[in-house]
Amino acid sequence: MQEKYIRARKLRNNMTEQEKKLWYYLRKRLINNCRFRRQYPIGNYVVDFVCREKNLIIELDGGQHNEEQAIIYDKERTDYLESRGFRVIRFWNNDIDTNIESVLGEIVKYLD
Repeated sequence: MQEKYIRARKLRNNMTEQEKKLWYYLRKRLINNCRFRRQYPIGNYVVDFVCREKNLIIELDGGQHNEEQAIIYDKERTDYLESRGFRVIRFWNNDIDTNIESVLGEIVKYLD
């Protein structure tokens, strides 16, 4: 099995609390009846969540994503994913913790 698939499986088995919280809504198709996959490999990357039908990727970011190296890496990653036809939206873990309703509302805007 390719390394990226092994890594994706490992990430699915070790989701953060924020990923679990958002996955609760995404997995039951509670948002526009869209099907999402979690920890899904695309190219050399594993994205947090993807809706293939709408070409939408949702990434959740912790504080480490605010460091210079992570910002550069995230931009390269986003540029690659967008070059493959995906829209990438990002939310801070804090938004998931404190304002999940607004996060879900924002996701709906991208699915319409």
